[in-house]
Amino acid sequence: MSGRRRSRWLPNQHGAWAMLAVPFAAGTFLGGPRWSHLALLAAWLLGYLAAYHAQQWLRLRRLSRNPRAAARHARPALAFTAALAATGLPLAVYEPWLLLAAAAAVPFVAVNTYFARRNRERDLLNGLAAVVPACGMLLVALRLGGGSVAEGWRPALACLLYFGGTVPYVKTMIRERNSRTYYRASVAFHAAALVLATLLSPWLALPFALYLTRATVLPGRGLKVGVVGAVELVCSALLLATLLGTF
Repeated sequence: MSGRRRSRWLPNQHGAWAMLAVPFAAGTFLGGPRWSHLALLAAWLLGYLAAYHAQQWLRLRRLSRNPRAAARHARPALAFTAALAATGLPLAVYEPWLLLAAAAAVPFVAVNTYFARRNRERDLLNGLAAVVPACGMLLVALRLGGGSVAEGWRPALACLLYFGGTVPYVKTMIRERNSRTYYRASVAFHAAALVLATLLSPWLALPFALYLTRATVLPGRGLKVGVVGAVELVCSALLLATLLGTF
């Protein structure tokens, strides 16, 4: 697949990929990897891709005067939806409780769809809504491996604190880099997250202190988008390593 064609099928959202991968990987290895995790991972990624293209189709169908703009998302949406059905339905037959997990994500996907259709995908609430089901996948992957919610709620909440914090933080680095309101809110969120994460486990104090430091120090320094993304990849990897080493 050429780079141009790949970009039409795969979203260029590096932060989203980290958010999809880290909670899933944490839940998988905390619960114990199984072959069924491969099918779950495929269904998880296919579901994200199908929803992304369906939302873009709705957004562009409403806003663009060029019918081809929306149409280019129709084919990937249908293809990923079909692949999701082929992958997810057999898994759901084998593990019927996964249907309840999928149903729990529906309200958050509905929020994202609403904001996409209104062309407000950068809205703070939209970003926070996307974080919840992504972090909830830690519990799903953990349960599939034989774990329980009692074992998984603390690492899942740690993921929620980190990825929830990335939403206002990234805005202070790019779209809202001149907003003191966003900066103060981001720092306040990270300070509160440090306290809560430390209560979950003292070992989480180190990464969350680092997250607070980067939210305090880096905004306003004119870092390029690629550098901001690289920093978040390192922060995500640190979170995963800490979760696996702690829980």
